[in-house]
Amino acid sequence: MRRFTVTNMSQVELTTSYDVDAIRADFPILRQTVHGKPLVYLDNANTTQKPQSVIDATSDFYTRYNSNIHRASHLLGELATEAYEGARDKVRGFLNAGESHDVVFVRNATEGVNLVAQTFGRQNIGAGDEILVSEMEHHCNIVPWQMLCAEKGAILRTIPVDDNGDLILSAFYDSLNERTKIVGITHMSNVLGTVTPVAEIIRAAHSIGVPVLVDAAQSAYHIAIDMQALDADFLVFSGHKLYGPTGTGVLCGRKSILDAMPPYQGGGDMIATVSFAKTTYNDIPYKFEAGTPNIAGGIGLGAAIDYLTAVGLDNIAAYEHDLLEYGTQKLLSIPGLRILGTSATKASVMTFVLNDIHAQDMGTLLDMEGIAVRTGKHCAHPVLERFGVTSTVRASLGMYNTKQELDALADGILSVRSMFG
Repeated sequence: MRRFTVTNMSQVELTTSYDVDAIRADFPILRQTVHGKPLVYLDNANTTQKPQSVIDATSDFYTRYNSNIHRASHLLGELATEAYEGARDKVRGFLNAGESHDVVFVRNATEGVNLVAQTFGRQNIGAGDEILVSEMEHHCNIVPWQMLCAEKGAILRTIPVDDNGDLILSAFYDSLNERTKIVGITHMSNVLGTVTPVAEIIRAAHSIGVPVLVDAAQSAYHIAIDMQALDADFLVFSGHKLYGPTGTGVLCGRKSILDAMPPYQGGGDMIATVSFAKTTYNDIPYKFEAGTPNIAGGIGLGAAIDYLTAVGLDNIAAYEHDLLEYGTQKLLSIPGLRILGTSATKASVMTFVLNDIHAQDMGTLLDMEGIAVRTGKHCAHPVLERFGVTSTVRASLGMYNTKQELDALADGILSVRSMFG
């Protein structure tokens, strides 16, 4: 593994050379062509590509020690359990969580939010209570709360954003009150790229005893997160955005709250004892992990964390910040192009519209040039409505992208623009 010196993210500059060519060499999918053109992969906010070390880790599990965990008395089972629980401890270190048992493995960030809504939410939220989210949330941090509100008679309130895509914090403070039972907030918008002031939001909510769930699906692979310093009650992310396997994710929570929450699903591994008269439940995190999990995926997630740690999230953030500034200037030089989200705290996402060219047309034509972008509503309908658009194009950056790829994107957009006059 190539190792880099970790720098302070607040400096937003590299203190050592960042060998993007060496990093790209670790991602086999980037070597291919699409429609006869070199692949330019700019859909990282959707899912990232996987380094060879992650691919090897999952393959090695199936090749050498495939077995179920926590229940086998043979060597393969012991090896599988050790590797899976080792991955949990890697997540703990990656987030600087208090203990490994604070880390619950789920399928993705979406399941993490649903777990909290259907356990903590059902247990603590009733008629007339309020749940507070922002206008820029992904659907995964809207719909589970809407479902809970419909069931309980609670009210979902929203924090608006300004024209730059920043949260209007005065509206947050005005909305936070004794009826608020939980705040659900994105750490980084998947459409606008805005990095929200989650530390300030958590401090304010905690001052009146309100817990906070942080959706870190977009931020976890761009920004170093310290759970103990942040003091979040819940935090979720998806492994597939973290250069890890699909079908993996994490809910990291405060032990005292997790202990008090009822189970989410019933079945193997979440039980201590079972009889027809009564079932008792396992300790956290296993209380929330019913059935056989995605063992290979969890081990692969651990390998992804190893890779990110070796490169250094601070180095990645600084490199991507430079790319974002370069790409933004390239796109803004194109007549008629409008970028959504111009926050000073923005990271790694360029979402745009161009005149009256439909986003789907833009995405399809860029694909013919080998350029992969996301088009549509990005599972964030409300924030698109806020900015008066129905469909956009999103180019999102990862650690392996280059300025040459952003040049190709700009040239591709200009080519599409010329087709439409």
